[in-house]
Amino acid sequence: MLVTLNDVLIPAKKGKYAVGLFNAVNLELARGIIAAAEETGSPVIMGTAEVLFPYGPLDEVSYYLIPMAKKAKVPVVIHLDHGLRKETCLKALKLGFSSIMYDCSTDPYDVNVEKVKEMADIAHSYGATIEAELGHVGDNEGSAEGSSHMDDPSRFYTDPKQAKDFVDKTGVDALAIAVGTAHGAYKLPPKLDFGRIETIAKTIDIPLVLHGGSGLTDSDFKKAIEKGISKVNIFTDINIAAVEAEFSAFDNMNKGVIDLIPAAVNAVKSAVIRKLELFGSVGKGGMDARNVDQIVQLVVKEVVKELRNR
Repeated sequence: MLVTLNDVLIPAKKGKYAVGLFNAVNLELARGIIAAAEETGSPVIMGTAEVLFPYGPLDEVSYYLIPMAKKAKVPVVIHLDHGLRKETCLKALKLGFSSIMYDCSTDPYDVNVEKVKEMADIAHSYGATIEAELGHVGDNEGSAEGSSHMDDPSRFYTDPKQAKDFVDKTGVDALAIAVGTAHGAYKLPPKLDFGRIETIAKTIDIPLVLHGGSGLTDSDFKKAIEKGISKVNIFTDINIAAVEAEFSAFDNMNKGVIDLIPAAVNAVKSAVIRKLELFGSVGKGGMDARNVDQIVQLVVKEVVKELRNR
């Protein structure tokens, strides 16, 4: 079932668990993610980032992500991660993405506010949700997200008071905060500012997002979620799991691409299941009595959208 960030993150914030975002630049990754979510009865967020378009163009990725979400037995958000340009965000919304992130975190604060506020109004007019970033989550060397490596990331940590002002002025639905993580693989263990997470969670009402989740320890994840994180972004872990499985499966030259596909899908599925269990979202995507009203609202919303498009 295709849903928005609010549909999965508001319950997560109340229930003190987190929902995982897993980027899927090809069908193998997407199949593994959906299979993991359905097997565990977990809501999930799936998407792609602008820096990943060379490996899977936005329109091509949308042709399988959105139908897969609609067919899924659990709530699935289709999310544009790190949209860097206005036109990219607009294209994602027009293609049918149910959520976007407009990342203007490297702009001056006032510019970030202005640009995100405009895009929030547009996203909401589509019935979609929007995430933004305040402070700046850097990139480890070799990260697919970019190359903004920072020697002292604490200089770019999110300020709690500024976070409240930002949310009040922009109307975003979720906020990615900088608290010590970075995109890509870590050479040294990161040091998260858990106190900052807790303070921001008490200062603003919307769900908080942790980027650069691949490579954190289980205890880091659990403590971050306990302190107020409701969404965790993962890509490097499942990307590596898929390629390692393919290398293992390719043991002789008599095998072709089709022999590698099941290995990649199953490896991604296993890696995602482990994260869903760690985040505490297992069993939170079922149609039980606690969320019947929510399911009905989502169905009505989808029907109205289909009627408008005719």
